[in-house]
Amino acid sequence: MRILLTGASSFTGAWFAATLAGDGHDVVGTLQGKAADYPDLERRRIALLLGAGVKLVEAASYGSAAMLDLAGQGFDRLCFHASDVRDYRSADFDLGRAVSANLTGMRATCLAAKAAGTGRMVWTGTVFEPGAARGDQLDQAITPYGLSKWLSWQALEFYAAEAGLALGKFIVPNPFGPLEQERFCTYLVKTWISNSAPEVRTPDFVRDNIPVDQLARAYADFTALEPGMAQAQLCGPSGYAESQGDFTARFAREIGSRLNIPVPFKLAKQIDFSEPMRRIGLGGVETVWDETNFWDRLARDYAERLMPPRASHLD
Repeated sequence: MRILLTGASSFTGAWFAATLAGDGHDVVGTLQGKAADYPDLERRRIALLLGAGVKLVEAASYGSAAMLDLAGQGFDRLCFHASDVRDYRSADFDLGRAVSANLTGMRATCLAAKAAGTGRMVWTGTVFEPGAARGDQLDQAITPYGLSKWLSWQALEFYAAEAGLALGKFIVPNPFGPLEQERFCTYLVKTWISNSAPEVRTPDFVRDNIPVDQLARAYADFTALEPGMAQAQLCGPSGYAESQGDFTARFAREIGSRLNIPVPFKLAKQIDFSEPMRRIGLGGVETVWDETNFWDRLARDYAERLMPPRASHLD
């Protein structure tokens, strides 16, 4: 199949596109700017994409002439993965800006895709949205970012129905893995490398941390489904669904043994209960996945990007 995927330089986007290409699909990924202008981490992801055979189109943000031109080229799948995620964990996240950015030119894009014979669209959602997960307070969004994704989805459903396009929704929990941005797992490793003990401030929250290659495998399988299949409507994979305290212990065991470094950590007495206690993926998605290989690859990535030369004992 010919597949167009937006947001190819993002953490999950790079893995999704590379996995689709590895399955033999002809994948085109969009970038918002020029590849040469991206910072080091994004350039590493771009190298992953190019190595997998993904074709990249620069300066193709939503609503741009380049995006509309691509939509009119008759891809078998049009995958809307790019979203405004700036300050996505902040209570000051700009909801209006994000929804506007996510939907710029969307109606015209859907109409162009339908006219060109696109068979199906796939939208990436998040467990932070209302009604997109298992757990507590499911009718509520977690953070303004989660609300922005839900509002954007509602509008896209409308535009897809107007255009007569089949639409599927792929819901992402909390991914981690090689080439991740500065998030919880990277914080843990950086703190251990500095010979300190990181503190987990919300150890009681039950969250769904999923290895990015497992997530990408589920995404590629979902994207390949034919329109009209019941399974093609919604997919919400689940990874390590456990308390953040238990996940930290798991992460410490796997990474500490591979990097050969001490991995102490402290579980704080949780006082922040501003979010639901339990929010995890929908589950029920089976993927063929090599868990040992994932942890090996993640440790190598940390050693290469974060550790001083010869500081680790990886082969």
